[in-house]
Amino acid sequence: MRSGLDGIVERLAFWMAMAGGAALIAAVVLTVVSIVGRGLIFAGLGPIPGDFELLEAGTAFAVLAFMPLCQYHRGHVTVDIFLSRAGRRPNALIDVLANLLMTGAAGVIAWRLCLGMLDKRSYGETTFILQFPIWWSYAAALVGAVVFTLVCAYTVLRSLRELRDGPPPHETAAAA
Repeated sequence: MRSGLDGIVERLAFWMAMAGGAALIAAVVLTVVSIVGRGLIFAGLGPIPGDFELLEAGTAFAVLAFMPLCQYHRGHVTVDIFLSRAGRRPNALIDVLANLLMTGAAGVIAWRLCLGMLDKRSYGETTFILQFPIWWSYAAALVGAVVFTLVCAYTVLRSLRELRDGPPPHETAAAA
């Protein structure tokens, strides 16, 4: 386990991903129980009311909860056709720029989710079947978006450090 700021960011990203995983497991269980209930409607059972509403909210949260860990571990898709021939410095510079762009995108996502949440809250909009406030779903997704933005900002700092000093020794050995 890493220490200092790197360790804090890694643990934050890890626990967000665990929360996202728990949300997806709950969504799968909800879906299975609802489908089985539909199949057993003749026995007095039925689908779970509002299953689509809950599935939608849980999935939105889960997607944004996984993004920080993916960003931290450099898991986003890259195209290395040209960069594989470039040296360490050009690649490090591209990493800085890519992380800056990702931080900007994450910030815009968080900003727009926050505005959407405030809008839904001010109008008191609720879901059709369960009648729970829609802003709750926005707030849950916003947590993931804010953590994603923070992790992205950290990766900018990390890539600037690597541009200046080179990759950490454990990453150099892993790449060889």
